[in-house]
Amino acid sequence: MSLSHDSGHSRSRPYFTAWLARVVTVSLTAAALTAVTAVTTPAAVAAEADSAYAMAYFTESPDRLANADDVHFAVSDDALEWTPLNNNTAVIDPQLGTGGIRDPFLYRLQNGSWVLLATDICRTCAFDPANQNIHVWMSTDMVTWSAERMLRVNNNTSFTWAPSVYWDPGRGQYGVLFSTNQTVNGSTRLMSMVSYTSDFVTTTAPQVFYDGGTGEIDTHLVTNVGGWNYLYIRDGAGKLTGTRSRSLEPGSFVKYTDGVSVTCTEAPTLVKSLTSSTWYLWGDNFCPNGRFYAWQGDIAQGNWTLLNDNAYTAPVLGKHNTIATITATERNNMMTRWGGTNWNRLKSWNFPGRYIRHAGSQGRIDEMPFDPYQDSQWRLRPGLADAAGVSFESVNNPGQFLRHAAFNIVLAPNDNSALFRADATFYRTAGLANANWTSFRSYNFPDRYLRHSGYQLRIDPITDGLGRDDATFHVGY
Repeated sequence: MSLSHDSGHSRSRPYFTAWLARVVTVSLTAAALTAVTAVTTPAAVAAEADSAYAMAYFTESPDRLANADDVHFAVSDDALEWTPLNNNTAVIDPQLGTGGIRDPFLYRLQNGSWVLLATDICRTCAFDPANQNIHVWMSTDMVTWSAERMLRVNNNTSFTWAPSVYWDPGRGQYGVLFSTNQTVNGSTRLMSMVSYTSDFVTTTAPQVFYDGGTGEIDTHLVTNVGGWNYLYIRDGAGKLTGTRSRSLEPGSFVKYTDGVSVTCTEAPTLVKSLTSSTWYLWGDNFCPNGRFYAWQGDIAQGNWTLLNDNAYTAPVLGKHNTIATITATERNNMMTRWGGTNWNRLKSWNFPGRYIRHAGSQGRIDEMPFDPYQDSQWRLRPGLADAAGVSFESVNNPGQFLRHAAFNIVLAPNDNSALFRADATFYRTAGLANANWTSFRSYNFPDRYLRHSGYQLRIDPITDGLGRDDATFHVGY
């Protein structure tokens, strides 16, 4: 939840989601709802081991064309390369409260079922009116979600932001953390508070969980890692900072690392690799909106290294994510229910924050996020001149394809001429700079490859290392 939104300037949020394919939440049967809400007694989770990852998030873009205060899902096999579901449109559309959500949080309960929490946010009015409630959905399979309900966790006449969940075995209850303003010794500032629940229907009175004195927001707590519990927060200096405690008692967490930051970073999300001892720390960016940063490191040491953008591909224009490990069955069920995307994005190898797009009918690479964001989305069609090749059809200009003209790449309507079909056809090859990526060789000038030069796209013979770098792309989402 952006700290910048508390700055006092106008924060109206027009609702730009008419284009979204709305999916109404499906109510569970009474028996199923009883099963997912009976969470007071710990039980073994499903026997199948987790082998994949799910992400929930909402979306925003610099000019608000992608703003959607709904729940989006993506899946991954490695927590780095993500496939947005439902064409990166909403899978759950909130109806209660003020009608919008931010900051979703996924958590597997002690009986193996799921809870999904989210900030309640008004889509079309001021950003932070007083609100004591959060949204709650529950599921046994990550696909069928219960009827939405509102849960009161905050007694203050203030906002309630960025809920997250952890299991407290000493209490035999779940802790629901959230960010809010609280007055301590006459001073009012941002801090993390906690309410406890056994059923996500009622909660205890909230109490201060962590107050570092700097004005902290956005918490993620992971428990029992080598005997430690780790709480990461976004502190008042803008850093994603780590604290830890042997206990889960409110007030017991102590800062153990100075943390990391990129300008305008917030919303720390921790996730451990399922195949190694590596941890990842994700952070949201809010100036501009619509991108994530990721670090990898050792949570025990608090050492984090910022990943290059060519190491991961986040869902396009995602905001304030949550990541949870899931089983292969859950992943497959999610893909079956909502599908992935019917378009791709192409990321530059040597400028990995930049993606192939069209702008003014010219092909180029530009740094995400930008609007119109659909300029970077392509349907990879069988080659117009040879079905063994590939042609790039624009998503927001259907019927128009990338082609070369005087060796420069332009976007043009398909006139179905032999020349057009030849100019718009490329063969996929192993990446010239990285064989795990992709390069594209021209159909009718087979000694030339698609590359960028001065951020403009063209086809050239490739004769040196710079050319190989410029001609290598990642085909993802």
